[in-house]
Amino acid sequence: MDLIETKIDVNSEEYQKNYTEMSALVQDLDKELDRSLNERSQKALDRQEQSGKIPAEKKLELLLDKNTPFLEIAPLAAKGMYDGKIHKAGTLLGIGIVGGKECVISISDATIKGGSVYPMGVKKSLRAQTVAMENRLPMITLMDSAGAYLPLQSEIFPDLDDGGRVFRNQAMMSKMGIPQIVGVMGLCTAGGAYGVAMCDDIVHVKKHGAIFLGGPPLVKAATGEEVTANELGGAEVHCSESGVSDYYAEDDPHAIQIIRKIVQNLPENEKSKLTMIDPVAPLYDPKELYGIVSPDLSKPYDCREVIARIVDGSKFLEFKEMYGPTLVTGWANIHGYPVGILANNGVLFSECAQKATQFIQLCDKRKIPLLFLQNINGFIVGREYEKGGITKDGHKMVNAVSTATVPKFTMVVGASFGAGNYAMCGRAYSPRFLWMWPNAQIGVMGAEQASDVLITITNDQRQRLGQAKMTEEEVAFIKTPVMENALKEGNAYYSTSQLWDDGIIDPAKSRDVIGLAISASLNAPLRDDCYGFGVFRM
Repeated sequence: MDLIETKIDVNSEEYQKNYTEMSALVQDLDKELDRSLNERSQKALDRQEQSGKIPAEKKLELLLDKNTPFLEIAPLAAKGMYDGKIHKAGTLLGIGIVGGKECVISISDATIKGGSVYPMGVKKSLRAQTVAMENRLPMITLMDSAGAYLPLQSEIFPDLDDGGRVFRNQAMMSKMGIPQIVGVMGLCTAGGAYGVAMCDDIVHVKKHGAIFLGGPPLVKAATGEEVTANELGGAEVHCSESGVSDYYAEDDPHAIQIIRKIVQNLPENEKSKLTMIDPVAPLYDPKELYGIVSPDLSKPYDCREVIARIVDGSKFLEFKEMYGPTLVTGWANIHGYPVGILANNGVLFSECAQKATQFIQLCDKRKIPLLFLQNINGFIVGREYEKGGITKDGHKMVNAVSTATVPKFTMVVGASFGAGNYAMCGRAYSPRFLWMWPNAQIGVMGAEQASDVLITITNDQRQRLGQAKMTEEEVAFIKTPVMENALKEGNAYYSTSQLWDDGIIDPAKSRDVIGLAISASLNAPLRDDCYGFGVFRM
């Protein structure tokens, strides 16, 4: 492979300005991540301590193998939603190593509304299951949930992607042979009871762990019977009488010890093999990404400079360098793993789409994972390009992205607009993981474009009616709210709160995040030979 020789002047005024602005965005991100982890009411913390339970992050620490990484998923889910205090959507979620095995780990946080499940909490649970199924990872759940948040029950209960889907997925995971292990560390009521009962191994903590379809208040209302939570569904009941639970634990740490032993006892799952090299750090400091990429998305940069700070040894074998130059494609390694990279250097032309289609097919046939670095405003538009077949060429690229079955990973490093989001493997195209940088924006189009389009349409309507064009005041009246809404809903924090991505990350950590994700993906087969590619329109 060829060394990417940087052309960046780290002493230039532009670099220094970019560095300062991106550093500020990363500092804001760190503050938000700290809030999501630590902002809890004193009342909730006191209640947790008095009950003898331990915090979610302490449970995670005890569960993970010593000195191993944890790839957190959606740490800012539900940010700004509901009352602004449903941090992480009530669940600590990610991929970690337990007993030498990579596992999906989901931990209820009972310091948030008693572990009540909000709509975004359901969405996060479904995301956890998708990650487990796509990557064939064992799933460990540490449950402490008061059940659905009833004032929002209509958003939780009945639809295809609501709570019932969680249990359907559990059945499918069992069919697929994916181990599901649960620790009952608090109340598991109604749907929470089903979620526990459908697991393979149930570890039940005495005194404060309880499983029941209807809690004591509901039992009293329905039957008049008065019963405590422990009498109704405690560890003694379910370990010695009902047989629902399999292991009896004295407390949370003991339950975690048992879970670790269960995972250690699972059969080894031989990971898919890739042609590896010895990992080598990039030649250039990843923190230089701060100075290369401007938070102002209108300012261009060479995406090769980004690649050079992510890949092993800053080495890259570029494919079709002179053809369709606004899309850079080629091969590299990240933490020793081979990857095929597609990165934007401008809008997509027909040549770019044709090149991408060929490149994706090559990677899929060679069982090489794909990495998309998105900074895209969309496909080129205009009469000349429509005559040249941009629509059918775009179709080829979208078709190839959709049907390629090797693991795909997407990093939004700037803009992610319109059909460009689709062609560069946006969320709808099922990348195994998708992350955003804090400067990223997403939407049908940029704020300025959206407002200009609306103004043009309005003026065209006026012209057809024989009316004068809008005045500057009328333009501002329409443009300002459109701009504000597009900027708000296109913001990286809005995206991550809605779970459109798996998290906002520090650009300097991109290489490590991608490496961990590739490693996790290798627990599943690299390519599904029963699919192949669809029809490419000529």
